[in-house]
Order: sequence, then structure tokens, then C-alpha cells
Amino acid sequence: MKPLRCLLADDEPLARRGLKLRLQAIAGIELVAEANNGREALALIGQHQPDLLFLDIQMPGVDGFGVLRALPVARWPLVIFITAYDHYALDAFRVHAVDYLLKPVDDDALRAAVERARRLKSQSELEADHARLLALVGGERPQSLGERSDDKLTLKDGTTLIRVALNDIRWIDAAGDYVVVHCSDANHVARATLRELAERLPGERFVRVHRSTIVNIACVTRLRPHINGEYFIDLKCGQELKLSRGYREQLARFE
Repeated sequence: MKPLRCLLADDEPLARRGLKLRLQAIAGIELVAEANNGREALALIGQHQPDLLFLDIQMPGVDGFGVLRALPVARWPLVIFITAYDHYALDAFRVHAVDYLLKPVDDDALRAAVERARRLKSQSELEADHARLLALVGGERPQSLGERSDDKLTLKDGTTLIRVALNDIRWIDAAGDYVVVHCSDANHVARATLRELAERLPGERFVRVHRSTIVNIACVTRLRPHINGEYFIDLKCGQELKLSRGYREQLARFE
């Protein structure tokens, strides 16, 4: 059985050290990297592509939720949150079926969380877990899609309207009934399917490149052949996406 490749992200060195020691006592775990803040975590996730991420929620700068919002959903590892939240917040985590560890970390709770991660590793279960995480990241009142004008997309959050300029959208990805709209200055989680959103966006400017990804053509700098008819897509912001072989007919859109 291949080991679970793990990354730790926590701004408290003692907490990381304690978790590292406990993980070393569990068979089938390979620790690939440690990050002491959210920005480091983003860089290391891209570098190592871990199977499992132990993610502190409260970190300076980019917090745990911010780390997930900044990543393409298709590249999310399994996530076990590290939290000091009280029991009311933990109840919310239970509802969303997301694993968590309460500081200080308990050995039995850690082993149980790791075993659950092993069970979730299959692709179908991983996608379901990503959908639950998106629901959590979006909060209890997720945004929903509103009307679109020629140059803006309106997202609704309760009674608040957020108008996103189409030029600012870099890419959009999805899991389940949620999408993440990645913009130049912020990322927005909305309750919608990618099909619904594709119908609202101008087809001459946005193209679907994966069952879970739409990209702004203007943000693409190059396409690089991969394997089996797939391509890597490089964006101006430095992000790398993938064009799957099921969407190869879209290649002509980038010429």
C-alpha cells in the first residue's frame, strides 16, 4: 500500500513539532513538507502535491480557508483541519463531515482522522469530500448566481450583491453544487453548477477545459502537451490548470 503523502501547515512551531512526532508513529505516513503560514502552504502544495493536508484554520495573512480558496478545486488534497475552535464550531464541522483535530492533538483522534483519509482516497469519494469542503469554505450563507451584464457577473450573498468584472475573472472551478470564481483581487464561493455558470458567461471569452474548470481565454499564456491528449494551461498569474482529453476540441479556441 502506497503511503499517504502529508503536508503540515500551522504557524505554531510547537504544534507542528508535536503533530509531526505523532504522525511518525503511524504506519503508512510520509511527511513531505511543513509550512508555517498560508502562503508557504500554497507554494508547497504546488510543489509536492500531497495526498493529505493538515491545515491550521487561524494563521496570519492567508488563513486555512484562504489557502483552499486560492487553489484549483481539482488539486485540493484531502484536508484535516487543525483548530482551537470551541464545541459550537466543531458541531458545524461535523455537519459538513470534514475531519478536524482539536488542539492539543489527541493520539486516538489523529489515528481516526488518518484512517478516514485513507478511506476517502478513491476519486469518487474525494470529489464528494471536496464538495463538502466547498460548502464549509463558502459559509452557512453561500453566494448564489445572479444576473449577468455584458461586462460583469453578479453574485448574491443573502441581500448583498457582489458585481465581478468579467475581465477580473481568471478561472472558475467547481465541486458538487459549488463553484469558486478566482479573480485578480479575491476569490468568491457561490452555490451553482459549472454548467449554469457557463451559460451565463460569454462563450467567446470563457472556455470549459475540464469537467470542473472554466478559464478566461485572455488569461492564458501557453498550452503545453501532457499525456493521453491532455494539456497543461499556464495563466498570466502563474497558475497551472489542465485541459483534459475530453475537451481537446477546445484547443482551437486558444489559437
